[in-house]
Amino acid sequence: MIPGGGQPNMQQLLQQAQKMQQDLARAQEELAQTEVEGQAGGGLVKATVTGAGELRALKIDPKAVDPEDTETLADLVIAAVQAANDNARSLQQQKLGPLAQGLGGGSGIPGLPF
Repeated sequence: MIPGGGQPNMQQLLQQAQKMQQDLARAQEELAQTEVEGQAGGGLVKATVTGAGELRALKIDPKAVDPEDTETLADLVIAAVQAANDNARSLQQQKLGPLAQGLGGGSGIPGLPF
């Protein structure tokens, strides 16, 4: 029972839920279009990913390429991609966090990384 004897306005609740869903979809679309960068080796390797975590670009400075030591280059690539993905996760939390809280705290919502 609601204090004051009133019933919840189901139509209003449904409209609020639809608006939150639309806002969430819009934020996810923005994330898919936004690019963030990560780098390693003092900028020798740079990775660009979308806010949704899709790898879009990888730049390798020729100074990072040593035919005798491809392991270091591989490590730099991995580190750059991980840094870019960390930046993407921060962007996701920034954009989707408030929406997830509005939808019940963010836990248990399919498709959200947190």
